Amino acid sequence: MKKIISVIIPAYNEELKIQRVLRTLESIDAITNIFVIDDGSTDKTYRKVLKFKKVHLIKLPKNRGKGEALRIGIKNNIESADIIVFLDADIICDANEISELLIPLESNKVDVTVAKFSSKKAKAGIGLTKQLAKIGLYMTTNMHFGSILSGQRAFKKEVLKNISFISNGFSVELEMLIEILRLQYVVKEVEIPMTHSETGRDLAGFLHRGKQFAHIAHMLVFKYLLKLHKNKEVL
Repeated sequence: MKKIISVIIPAYNEELKIQRVLRTLESIDAITNIFVIDDGSTDKTYRKVLKFKKVHLIKLPKNRGKGEALRIGIKNNIESADIIVFLDADIICDANEISELLIPLESNKVDVTVAKFSSKKAKAGIGLTKQLAKIGLYMTTNMHFGSILSGQRAFKKEVLKNISFISNGFSVELEMLIEILRLQYVVKEVEIPMTHSETGRDLAGFLHRGKQFAHIAHMLVFKYLLKLHKNKEVL
């Protein structure tokens, strides 16, 4: 029996980029549903999405953050889908690259796949954030993982049913990975040549990376303190 595959794309002010990924997704026969969660965009993102007949649009009245957009997407797909895929709205990819994320799940070899992009020289702000995420992951799970912050992921529906995450901002990928590893699901990194728009080295870019760093730090403090509290209860 053919598995039902749903794709969820959280989008905020992506009118210039979102059409690329939607064209690719509509060309993939294996994908059953495509959901775009317009997270309170102030540009014409929703108008670009409406041009695609196969795409379901959920437009939020105000910006709630990536985590909330993903939760809304999950809620609308968790009962019907067998596999749920997360993609960023600014991703540049082709059909084969998305299929590479799906193959291990369709063969039941793993529970979650995460896209590992081709290695590039990391910019200073991004490098610091990734290091914080790696340290935080080890502190909370005693495990190492490469593409911690990758937003391109595919899940068996059971995984998303059994984990919970409260992050709304840029820490959502890390928090989800912590919960997935704690529950001992099998996660596989899939190296594929996807690319996405990178944050620049101007003031806006540094502010963006600083916000990302702050969101991750705040979430990790909460998670680490919770882990310490649970360890005390056991003792």
